[in-house]
Amino acid sequence: MSRPASPSPHRVVFIAVPPVMTHDLSVAQAVLEDVGPARHSAYRVDVATPTPGLVATVTGPALAIGDGLDLAEHADTVFVIGGGPQPRVGERLRALLRTAAESGRRVVGACTGVFVLAEAGLLDGRRATTHWHVLDRLARDFPQIEVEREALYVDDGSVLTSAGAAAIVELCLHLIRTDHGAAVAAAAGSLVVAGPVRPADQPQPVVPNRPAAPGRSLAATRAWAQARLDIPITLADLAAHAGVSERTLTRGFRTETGTSPLRWLLHQRVDLARQLLETTDLTMDGVGRRSGLGSADSLRRHFVTRLGVPPSAYRTTWRTEHSPSALTTASTPAPRTV
Repeated sequence: MSRPASPSPHRVVFIAVPPVMTHDLSVAQAVLEDVGPARHSAYRVDVATPTPGLVATVTGPALAIGDGLDLAEHADTVFVIGGGPQPRVGERLRALLRTAAESGRRVVGACTGVFVLAEAGLLDGRRATTHWHVLDRLARDFPQIEVEREALYVDDGSVLTSAGAAAIVELCLHLIRTDHGAAVAAAAGSLVVAGPVRPADQPQPVVPNRPAAPGRSLAATRAWAQARLDIPITLADLAAHAGVSERTLTRGFRTETGTSPLRWLLHQRVDLARQLLETTDLTMDGVGRRSGLGSADSLRRHFVTRLGVPPSAYRTTWRTEHSPSALTTASTPAPRTV
């Protein structure tokens, strides 16, 4: 009996628009390239640029990129990196991005790559974010955009935007979670030492007023709590484990995670519930107990608040979209011409 064919990898083409922040491009590539078992990567990742050759960067040497925009014509996801707050968006790039968006393919802009999407008109009437340092400029230059100031990234259907640096990791993990589930995203996060996927509406860490005290990281306390999500954990419990006052704990959590301790804890529980719905046949009461969210009613309330859908509907949709038949009938991307 022949084995079923492996589903074709989702094709991601990064478009590097000068000047490129090298770190942003390399981090995004690293997160997406290592998803899936060996020899069966879930993503095929390529890099293109409007004018092939040496591409200017913000810092460091220029990047040598040999492929032009033709490479992105059949991409499942077009991911724009760089460009600065005043990008030069030629008609060829503008048309490519608009065609991708109109055909329902995913278009992503990270950091100042968001300005490229804005110049192409893709963000008109949409919610979007970018690096906190240029948020005011985005709002001023593109008043037709609903600028989200308190967000790491924004998922507005098929068009997604994010801040820079670490927020790009969170955006990539969100893409993986959307495509392959919370468990796969958690595994991908561990490979880049990113920890659990942070929610989109977690505020960007804008230059803290006071630096964290040396040797006072709360990473150990967060790990302790994550191993005990199925039992009640109070603010006092977290403070006692960290050996600090509740006030100091709250201040430290906001500095390190951008949110309060109890809100962070709730996010971890919802994420665990999401994984359990994807990977187990536990009842709703069972998922609620294992994730620490309580009864099925409590699970439903928190799930709808965070994700906008009841847990039972989430499980049904997930299993339908990720069944073997759905995966093997996925569209095959066009071959790359070298």
